[in-house]
Amino acid sequence: MHTDAIRALKRCDPTLARIIRRVGSCRLKPGRGYFAALCEAIISQQLSTKVAAVLCDRFRGLFPRKAPTPAAVLALSDADMRGVGLSRQKSAYLRDLARHFADGQVPSRRLGRMTDDEIIAVLTRVKGIGVWTVQMFLIFVMDRPDVLPVADLGLRKAVQQHYRLVDLPTAEALTALAEPWRPYRSVATWYLWQSLNNQPLKKRRSR
Repeated sequence: MHTDAIRALKRCDPTLARIIRRVGSCRLKPGRGYFAALCEAIISQQLSTKVAAVLCDRFRGLFPRKAPTPAAVLALSDADMRGVGLSRQKSAYLRDLARHFADGQVPSRRLGRMTDDEIIAVLTRVKGIGVWTVQMFLIFVMDRPDVLPVADLGLRKAVQQHYRLVDLPTAEALTALAEPWRPYRSVATWYLWQSLNNQPLKKRRSR
């Protein structure tokens, strides 16, 4: 997968070329279930990977075939939410997400045809979802090829290390450095994360 992206990135950036050779094949691939993925992103916020996995599994267990739907989430009681370990705030965020899907404010059937910026604009209207969370959704669930999460600490640390910067790069500096990576900045970002031997950020805490 991502053969064209890998070829282009190796050609345009010698530093990335070295990282790609060391890491090997890119394992990014599309996810499934937009609503469920966003539920899990909200649940995982500010939690360790292990705790988040436990809570997400308990939450999925509330639904037939472990598949949450907007209507089913809206039907949950406060006791249901507390019973799987969700705070009042996260319960409110999940209900707000479900309402946005249920009433069409998040047009789930059209998301695949929308631009990255349009998706960010729509999803950040949901309580508890910020730009970084949507960018992770774009990369790991929607498999969008050209996302650059300039606020991500892991990416900034990797760039500082591999490009021998004195300080962590600012958003502006990172954007400028990544310009040659277009239209494959998601793939470049994934390789830089892997270069630090981090778990993919979809398995790390959200913010």
